[in-house]
Amino acid sequence: MLKKSAVTSVKIHEIIQNRWSPRAFNADKAIKHEDLLALLEAARWAPSCFNDQPWRFVVSNKADDVAAWDNALTTIVEKNRLWATNAPVLILVGALENFRHNEQPNRWAGYDAGAAAVSLCLQATALGLIAHQMGGFSAEKAREVFNLPADFNPIAMIAVGYQAEVDLLDESFKEAEASARSRLPLNEVFYAGQWGKGIE
Repeated sequence: MLKKSAVTSVKIHEIIQNRWSPRAFNADKAIKHEDLLALLEAARWAPSCFNDQPWRFVVSNKADDVAAWDNALTTIVEKNRLWATNAPVLILVGALENFRHNEQPNRWAGYDAGAAAVSLCLQATALGLIAHQMGGFSAEKAREVFNLPADFNPIAMIAVGYQAEVDLLDESFKEAEASARSRLPLNEVFYAGQWGKGIE
């Protein structure tokens, strides 16, 4: 399988270094139930403002409920569906827009849901799974097929499973899948004490 460890400027933990977002999923290999629960447990222990835990995940596991998985797949945009169709698990990530303790708007809800999603993705890497987060889905369709409440904001879909060979992908994805990972230089996006002063 293709490995794409990040080339970092300083040493970081290998789970973070090895996490990336493949599109080549093995359609024939289901995720063990205990591993799926471990992903969700990792997400559950993410930090959140006031410990409000505003994230809610709708998990569609093809091995357990094909109809729910089919519903999840219909929310994904056509181009992403070309590869996401091979992922055994599709997860809708979103956040409740109001705090539980006072029903006031929670402007950190999306931030907190993102933290939970990253925790899930890191746990996936630790378990030898792959996870690909995507914004290419229809929130409106998700509201319909998942019967979402009005105060819930659908943010992303995550495809989870086992990695397959790049050759299984549609031609339009092969180059991106095989290309080197990259990030902007550290001092272009992290500042020391004031905006624009790159950290050294």
